[in-house]
This record gives sequence, structure tokens and C-alpha cells, in this order.
Amino acid sequence: MRILVIEDEKRIAELIGRALEGAGFQVDSSDTGANGLELAHTTDYDVVILDLILPDMDGLKVLERIRHRKASPPVLILSALGAVDDRVKGLDRGADDYLSKPFSIVELLARVRALLRRRQPLPERLQVGDLALDAIRRRVTRGGEQIDLAPKEFSILEYLMRNVGKALTRPMIVQHVWDIDYDGLTNIVDVYIRHLRGKIDDRWPQKLIRTVRGVGYVIEAGEKGTERL
Repeated sequence: MRILVIEDEKRIAELIGRALEGAGFQVDSSDTGANGLELAHTTDYDVVILDLILPDMDGLKVLERIRHRKASPPVLILSALGAVDDRVKGLDRGADDYLSKPFSIVELLARVRALLRRRQPLPERLQVGDLALDAIRRRVTRGGEQIDLAPKEFSILEYLMRNVGKALTRPMIVQHVWDIDYDGLTNIVDVYIRHLRGKIDDRWPQKLIRTVRGVGYVIEAGEKGTERL
């Protein structure tokens, strides 16, 4: 997933960029409307985060020109103009969401994820090897045997299975499942992964959840009896 950040305040742009990259996104940044438009017209982005007050042009003009594309990405306005009239104007001109400054990074990430879900309907049923997850009925089976999971265990497993074969960092898991800042929550991710392994891996010769040293965790159907690191 690739995100464009059009923001002229360097500190804020860097803060947003680090948070998005920590959540697993690729990020391009621009501190002017003109350069942001050039990037938006030459690269396919999944979301654009747009400040309204830019040094060279009105952010609403940037929004209008992005919307002129045949297939334009969702746009999240990020602005110090937080009055109701400002928010209504931004949404009426084509923005998909509006977040006022000052803002919470956790809320920003949650809104980005919501825009991505809205754009790309997620499959209801996921399968990795003989492990199956039904996202609507919230049901998990392995080899046809039903497995009961606690709500957070289910959320972590669903997140892993929606990113099969991709190593997810602990900050990514915390931000997705708990939707809070990562500080101090390393251990809780490891605890829940141990619980998950006890339920979906330990009794089967083929292990699906694997630790990636220095990164985090990945789920994939590897060779029978794959060793967990």
C-alpha cells in the first residue's frame, strides 16, 4: 500500500511518515501542492493525506485536481481549519475524510485503514493451508476442527491471514488490533501469539505461525513440520 502525504510542516510530515512506515505502508511526501499533484498524477496511490494550507496553492484546489483523475484515490484532509464550515466545505469538495490539527497519530492510522477498507472490500473467508477463518461468523477451523479463540486472538489471526506470507512487526499488530500507541506493548503481542500457537499450531505437525527474527511474525503454509524460530 502506497500513501502520499502533502504537508508543508516538516515536523508533522516526518511524524506522519514514520508512523505510516511503521504500520507497513510505503510513503511519498511533498511540501508543496504543485509537486504533490505531479506525484499524484504519475503514481497510483492508495490514499492521499492532504493539508489544506500549503505555501504555493490552496489545498482545496489540489483536491479538485486530484479528483479530475479517472481513478482518484481516497483523500484524507488534515488541516488546522477545524470549524464545522471548513469540514463541510472539504467533504463537499470531494474529500473522503477530514481530520483537524492537532490530531492523534493513532486516530490518523485508524482513519487511513478505514479508507482502505472502504476502497477494497475484504474477503469474508480466509484460508492458509488447512486453517480457515470466516470473518463474518467469526469462526476458525483447522482440518475441519473448530477452534475457539478470544476476541483479540481472532483479530490477530485475521490480520496475519489477510497478510499471508508478509512479516508483520509488533507495532503493526498493536496498531491494528489494539488501535493504541505501541510503547510498552511488546510483551502482550508475544503473549497472544503464544496463545494462538497453542490453539492452532501445537497439535499439528505443520506449523503456520513463524517468528521472523528482528521483525515480527508471519503466517504461511510452509513445509510439514517447519521449525518455529
